[in-house]
Amino acid sequence: MKILIFLGSSRESTPPSPPRVGHRLSIFLQNYLKGQSIQSEIIDPLDYTFPSIFKPIFSFKKTEAPEDLGKLQEKILQANGYIMLSPEYNHSMSPTLSHLLNHFPSTAFSYKPSLICTYSQGQWGGARAAVQMRAFLSELGCLPVSAMLHFPHGHQLLTNDGVLNASEDSEKWESYLQHGVGQLSWWMEACQSQRKVQDPFELSKPFLKKPSERNAPNRKD
Repeated sequence: MKILIFLGSSRESTPPSPPRVGHRLSIFLQNYLKGQSIQSEIIDPLDYTFPSIFKPIFSFKKTEAPEDLGKLQEKILQANGYIMLSPEYNHSMSPTLSHLLNHFPSTAFSYKPSLICTYSQGQWGGARAAVQMRAFLSELGCLPVSAMLHFPHGHQLLTNDGVLNASEDSEKWESYLQHGVGQLSWWMEACQSQRKVQDPFELSKPFLKKPSERNAPNRKD
C-alpha cells in the first residue's frame, strides 16, 4: 500500500518563520504513516516544473508531454490512496493544490480514496476549505472518506522538523490521526481487492472524446 501526500503550498517560506507550515505537516503525517507501516511519498509542488501556461498532460501528444508531468502521473497511477493537504485561502482550498491536480485526468485518480487534511493559523484549521474540497475530489474520482483532519494554529503545532511541540498531547493527536488514516487504509484495501475482481473502467467507461459525453441522452418529445 502506498499513499501520496499532496502538499498544497508553493511558498518558499512562510510566516512567522520557515520552513512552510504545510511542509512541517506533511512530514508529521508521513512519520505517522511510517509508524503504521504504510509507505508514503510527499508530492511538493516546488519539486516539479510545470508549463508556464496551463496545459494538462492529456492535452499533449504522448511524445511531447513534459517529463515531470509524466513522472508524477505514473506515481498517481501506482498509488493506492491520497492525502490532500491544503491551507485555507479565502475560505476555499489552496489554488496551488487545485492547479497541481488539474494537470491530470480523473482516470489517474479514479476508484481510489482520499483523505482531506487542512490547516490554518486560525482556530478552525481550514475546515471551510475542506467542505469545498469534497466536491472537487469527488469529481476527480478519488472519493474522500468521511473523516477529515484539521490543524488549527498550524504554525504553533509543530517544530521545524515536523514533530509535535512539547506542549501538545501526543496521545490525543495520535488518536485523532488514526480516525482519518484508519478510514483511508480500510478503503484502500477494499478498492485494491475489488480491482482484482472487476476492472472498474469496464463497468463505467471513461469519457475520452469530449465533455458532451457526460450529457444525458437527448429527449424526443
